[in-house]
Amino acid sequence: MDQKLTHITINQILKGYDNYFNSFKMLTRKAPEFFQNRDWNGMQINHRQRLRLYKDEVNSTKLILEQTLHNVLGDYGFWKEVKKEYSKAIAGRKDIELVETFFNSIIRKLYPGLAINESLMFVHEGFSACEILPNDQLYHTYPSHWGLQKIIRSIIADFDFKAPYMNKEEDTQFLVRAIREVILGRYIVDESTITQVVKSVFYRNKAAYLIGRTFVGGKWMPFIISFLHGPSGVYVDTMIFDPKIMAHMFSFTRSYFMVETDIPSQLVAFLNSVITHKQIHELYNAIGFNKHGKTELYRDFLNHLENSNDQFVIAEGIKGMVMTVFTLPSYNIVFKMIKDYFDPPKTMTRQEVRNKYKIVGIHDRVGRMADTHEFEEFHLPLDRIHPSLLNELRNTVNSLLFVNVNELIIRHVYTERKMIPLNIYLENCNLEDAKQAVEEYGNAILQLAKANIFPGDMMTKNFGVTRQKRVVFYDYDEIEFLTDMNFRWKPKPQTYEEIYASSPWYEIAPNDVFPEDFKRFMIGRKDVKEYFFEYHKNLFNPDYWIQIQEKLKAGEWLHALPYPNEIRFRPKEEV
Repeated sequence: MDQKLTHITINQILKGYDNYFNSFKMLTRKAPEFFQNRDWNGMQINHRQRLRLYKDEVNSTKLILEQTLHNVLGDYGFWKEVKKEYSKAIAGRKDIELVETFFNSIIRKLYPGLAINESLMFVHEGFSACEILPNDQLYHTYPSHWGLQKIIRSIIADFDFKAPYMNKEEDTQFLVRAIREVILGRYIVDESTITQVVKSVFYRNKAAYLIGRTFVGGKWMPFIISFLHGPSGVYVDTMIFDPKIMAHMFSFTRSYFMVETDIPSQLVAFLNSVITHKQIHELYNAIGFNKHGKTELYRDFLNHLENSNDQFVIAEGIKGMVMTVFTLPSYNIVFKMIKDYFDPPKTMTRQEVRNKYKIVGIHDRVGRMADTHEFEEFHLPLDRIHPSLLNELRNTVNSLLFVNVNELIIRHVYTERKMIPLNIYLENCNLEDAKQAVEEYGNAILQLAKANIFPGDMMTKNFGVTRQKRVVFYDYDEIEFLTDMNFRWKPKPQTYEEIYASSPWYEIAPNDVFPEDFKRFMIGRKDVKEYFFEYHKNLFNPDYWIQIQEKLKAGEWLHALPYPNEIRFRPKEEV
């Protein structure tokens, strides 16, 4: 075996990873400046640049190694040796889990037709929840004997946003009152009580978040403090104790945080102790390491396969015209594949659909679009595929399938969080839940609009309901940028021929939208239809959509808070 070539390969992969991670940290470090200057468009551009880093560096490393390794690209023995020596080279690294994932990405690009292979890839290694040792680099510590007022003032002083505060004293008292009501009203502070706040600020969109925990009453009580920067200065918007709201802030429907970390596993371990409803892969996603999040998701999936015996089946809901969707009933994920042929009136190509998914991947999802992971050469045990599903796959996505003895190999598939389709939810829920669902449905559409996304096909079958009863859009093949659409009032017929015309008598361009027509298909359930029409009457008003367009075109960035308006300290303050 050529040891020199082995070490050249290892060094090039590590150089590629270091380039990626250093660039990742450099872009992340820019977030405080954007917050300080209220440069929200700059924040978004920076976020998108960071999202592209991983793919760009993988492709760059791949091109370099292709030239070096062209004679051994498919040499099993060579890559087995590379992995063994690579493992030794990275053994002492504090970011070892990310370095392993980067290696997997490179070998998948270089080795012809490589599927998941434990001898050549890091398949089961992954994150292990390390103990959070006292670490001055990770968090600030505030002892209880300081007293509540001093602790709050110290927290505010420790996080300098380099911008004027709107009213620091008022903020201090808001936080003191919140802690007294939620924590001190239920627990007694003693010598063991201590508060820890992560030193790194979590930036996203127009907000900055402090994440901490207080040990009181024999357990850790997590909290999140939200800061906004308005025209009058920086201010504390709210303090969050509700674990459901915290979990939603780290949701698969949210864009990733910009948060500095040299040791990602330590930050994830801290978050894992605070945001207890989230799995490890979701936390890696949330802090921007979505490629490693994908790795951890796959490991979790393999573990679940080993410990379950149910079969993959067609997902519930109306079959789509573009995607074939299936699931494993015992697992909280759906698998989506682009069909070989689309049912009329769909006319797009497979690549156009993939491009739509890429848009969602780099866009602000505002809590209303599901994150996806894209897999190639995805292997499933053939005996776990229900016969009816296998028949459906052969009829709709046969070009993406390959059967190898006892495995079904899928050439391209997306994974997405499983949700109850909104149309099915509305068929089975009570009236109170139905009202909440249709409110959420309209809110989802309008919040997407404010993020410059027009869903296109807004039928309820294209939306899902999460466990927290939040409505989320998940069918992306018809999304467009809102600013590209032309919202119109329907022309009023003037003549007998126009009144009784069997088809529109006026010209309609491809990007024309008539919001008045939305009522025809949006809600089928009779006992909430009129309630929905009244609650979300702006949805059917072209002028309202045009107003949103004009704000977007003027460069105004419209922010959707990830928590309820009623818990804000100053609900009317500009966001």
